[in-house]
Amino acid sequence: MDHSRTPLFTALRQHAASNPVQFHIPGHKKGAGSDQEFREFIGDNAFSIDLINIAPLDDLHQPTGVIEEAQKLAADAFGSDYTLFSVQGTSGAIMTMIMSVCSPGDKIIVPRNVHKSIMSAIIFSGARPVFISPARDENLGIDHGITTRSVRRALTKHPDAKAVLVINPTYYGICADLKEIVDLAHSFHVPVLVDEAHGVLIHFHEDLPMSAMQAGADMAATSVHKLGGSMTQSSVLNVNTKNGYINQQRVQTIISMLTTTSTSYILLASLDTSRRNLALNGHAIAEEAIRLAQYARTVINSIPGLYCFGDEILGDEATYNYDPTKVTIHVRHLGMTGYEAENWLREHYNLEVELSDMYNILCLVTPGDRQETVDTLLRALREMSEAFYNMNEVKEVVVKIPEIPHLSLTPREAFYADTEVIPFKESAGRIIAEFIYVYPPGIPILLPGEVISQENINYIMDHVEVGLPVKGPEDRSIKNVKVIVETEAIF
Repeated sequence: MDHSRTPLFTALRQHAASNPVQFHIPGHKKGAGSDQEFREFIGDNAFSIDLINIAPLDDLHQPTGVIEEAQKLAADAFGSDYTLFSVQGTSGAIMTMIMSVCSPGDKIIVPRNVHKSIMSAIIFSGARPVFISPARDENLGIDHGITTRSVRRALTKHPDAKAVLVINPTYYGICADLKEIVDLAHSFHVPVLVDEAHGVLIHFHEDLPMSAMQAGADMAATSVHKLGGSMTQSSVLNVNTKNGYINQQRVQTIISMLTTTSTSYILLASLDTSRRNLALNGHAIAEEAIRLAQYARTVINSIPGLYCFGDEILGDEATYNYDPTKVTIHVRHLGMTGYEAENWLREHYNLEVELSDMYNILCLVTPGDRQETVDTLLRALREMSEAFYNMNEVKEVVVKIPEIPHLSLTPREAFYADTEVIPFKESAGRIIAEFIYVYPPGIPILLPGEVISQENINYIMDHVEVGLPVKGPEDRSIKNVKVIVETEAIF
C-alpha cells in the first residue's frame, strides 16, 4: 500500500482550504467563537480541522470513506487484518477487546497487575476474572509479566475461559515469550488479547520485542500517542481474525458504543499522519531511539549509586526480551526513593520522568528525543548522585504482597450491590465493593467482590503508616471502606 498517503488528514486540509460557511458544531466555527488568547496560542490551523462527521469527512462509527481508507493503511502498517482508531485512548480499546469476547459470567485470565481499564471492562461486561500473579523482581522491586507456565496452569484449571489477556511490554519494557503464550492459548482454543499500550514502536524494528500481531495474538490495544507521535488520547485497536476467534462486526459495535459521537478529527488526523511516519520511517526513528537509550544506559551504569538494567536481566520466562527505550533507573543505592528522585529532578532540573516507585524512576527515550535531551538527563543524574551517594542509609528491597484474595462475587455484582461503609481495620471477612491499590509494586490488593483478610488489612495499613500512596477507595485516608451489605462473606 502507498503509505505516503494520508487520506483523512488530506481530506481535512482540503475541506479547511475550501473555507465553507459552517452552520454545524463545533460552535467556535473555525476559531471565530473561541477565547481569543486560546485561539492565538493554538492557532487557526488547529481550529480549521476541529470538525465533526459531516459527509465529506466520513464517520468513525460507520466508516466508508477517508476514515476507512486511513484504518486500512494502519492495518497494513501494523500487520493486522483490521485496525480501528480510538479517540478514547488505549483504555477505550482495552475495554472494547474484553467486552467483545466476554459476556456476564464468562471467565477471563488476566495478570494481577492490570490497568484500571481492564477492571472497568470486567465490571461492564460482568466477566469473572481469573488472576495470575506476575513474576516479581526481588532485586529491582518491580513486577514483570506473566509466564507461559502460569498461563498453562490457569488454562488447565479453567479451559472454559473466554480469553487470556497479556500485558506486553510491561510499563518497564519487559516481555515474556508472547508467541509461546499465544500458541499455548490457541491450543486450548482461547483467544489472546494484548495490552500493548507501551509497545507501538516494537512492530517496526527487529531489535525490539515481537509485537502482538507478529506473535499471532487476536487483538491488541496499542497507544500510538505514548511513543508513536500522535496526540494524547489517540490509539489503535489491531484485530487479527485469521484464527477465527474474533467477530469483527461485534468489535466495531462495541467500540462504537464506548466512543463519543463527537469524535475529534484532530486526534484522528494525528493517527493518520503518525501511521504514515511509522510506516515510512519507523525503522530509522526506532533505531535512533534505541541508540540514544543504550548510550544513556551505559553512562547511567557508570554513575555511582545508579543502576539501569539491560541485556543481563534476560534469561527466564518472565524476562524473555525487553524494550531498551524504557530506561529504568534504580536509585535505592543513593539512599532515596524513586518518589524523592522524581521530585529532586523536577525541582533542580525542571525535568519530568514517566513514573517513580519506591526504588526506581522510569524515563522514556522516544523518537522525540535528541542527543541534547539525553545529555541533560545524564547531567541531572550525575548531580543527583553527587548530592546523595554515601550520604544516606541504603534500605533493602522489600516487595511482599498478600496472596490473591478469594473472589466471592464477580466485580460487577459487588460494584452494583447494596453497600455500607465500615472502619477498614474492622473489615476482615467482608466483601469489598471498591478498589484498593498500593505502591509499590502497583498491584491491586483488593478488588470489588474479593474477601478482605486480616493480612490484607495489615499490609495496606503498613503502607499508609509510612506515607506510601494508597489509591482507589473513596476514603483516601483509608480509615473506612465500602463493603457489600452482608454480615459474612459467602464462600
